[in-house]
Amino acid sequence: MKISVVGMGKVGSALAFTLCQRNFVHEMVLVGRRREFALGEALDLRHAQSFVEVPTRISAGTAEDTAGSDIIAVCASVPAPTVLVDRAALGPGNVRLMQELLPPLARLSPKAILVMVSNPVDVLTHYAIEFTGFPAERVIGSGTLIDSARLRHELSLELGIHSQDLRAYILGEHGDSQFAAMSCATAGGEAIDDTPKRRALIAQVVSAGLEVFKHKGYTNYGIALSVAAIVEAVALDTKRTLPVSVVVDGFLGVEDVCLSLPAVVGRAGIERILRPQLNAAEAAAFRASAAAVRDQIAKARPA
Repeated sequence: MKISVVGMGKVGSALAFTLCQRNFVHEMVLVGRRREFALGEALDLRHAQSFVEVPTRISAGTAEDTAGSDIIAVCASVPAPTVLVDRAALGPGNVRLMQELLPPLARLSPKAILVMVSNPVDVLTHYAIEFTGFPAERVIGSGTLIDSARLRHELSLELGIHSQDLRAYILGEHGDSQFAAMSCATAGGEAIDDTPKRRALIAQVVSAGLEVFKHKGYTNYGIALSVAAIVEAVALDTKRTLPVSVVVDGFLGVEDVCLSLPAVVGRAGIERILRPQLNAAEAAAFRASAAAVRDQIAKARPA
């Protein structure tokens, strides 16, 4: 299993560190704008391989060195402003970056699964399909997986139930228009009621990423572990159900836009998109999310 991580910022570095401990990555290539920094990351991770059960061959390289990758995780981004109030602000710059970056990666690894991590992830997932020509099932956006994990964490603390035993999803945009599908949230088959207290938790979840950014200038650990879960589902063909950004094809009348829905992820990429039974308010929120992302796609389109 050959995995390439493109973009050696805080997220790419944390993802590489996470993956080299997972015992299923045989080869990992690190690609970054600053080759010296990527080389330093590779050397540091190599020195750690004596402490893992199945060592990974790690190297730093260029796009050409990613050839034959099974999975490519794209974490590259234009620099974020010091004060980031909206992920969509990164859209035009990152779309131009992906227009340059993705076509050669696709040519060199024509059978790869592409995992999009950079923001705004729904917009970039849409353009990644366009720029690579890959079928939609082989392009996965990290989407609201991290947001759903944050929601489950908060609910876990309140309910006294392990977060992995909760079925609760944040859906739609990985951004301001995301929403919690509380009408279908359960624990052990029992409904998790949508209470005012839990609504307050959901509001915290929506702003959690920007709250972390405000304090430390970036987010990396949570998103890195969430992306590692996607990579692992593909590499080990686990058929995990994960809320990730996919092309929506007719669900609730929404088409031709990428948003997060629960999807079965395996070796072929997106193997099935599930259609949760949303209530009227949630269905309206999903459509509003689609409109918001569609507007971002239009505004970010390269000239």
